[in-house]
Amino acid sequence: MTFSIPWYSLFGGMLLGVSATLLLLLNGKVAGISGILGGLLTPKAQDTAWRWLFIIGLVVGGVFGVRLLAAEVPLQYSSSTGMLIIAGLLVGLGTRLGNGCTSGHGICGIGRLSLRSIVATGIFMLVAGITVFLRLHLF
Repeated sequence: MTFSIPWYSLFGGMLLGVSATLLLLLNGKVAGISGILGGLLTPKAQDTAWRWLFIIGLVVGGVFGVRLLAAEVPLQYSSSTGMLIIAGLLVGLGTRLGNGCTSGHGICGIGRLSLRSIVATGIFMLVAGITVFLRLHLF
């Protein structure tokens, strides 16, 4: 068996770390996507510009990855549209219950050695593993 380094994943992870660090150092904000997007849904005065820039950067980065780096994006999914909608709603519910998402807790919180984020990320990963097992073996 041979091992090759997944360069795009490594580079993407480094960019995530740098961007999360810069946002925290320069703006005092945690790069949690659910919190950033939630702040746009319930805007506060003079707190939306950086949020819009962050979301636009996510979209532009995705387009950059697909167009210039020829990243593969699935065109068909094995799940139905209804299942994808239910999954999206459950993710939204989970981020609300967990007071954040994997980007906020997993990248930023663990980097700050937050015990709450370490526990939350462990629970996210456990539930993800159970979900994959159930989806592949029971449904």
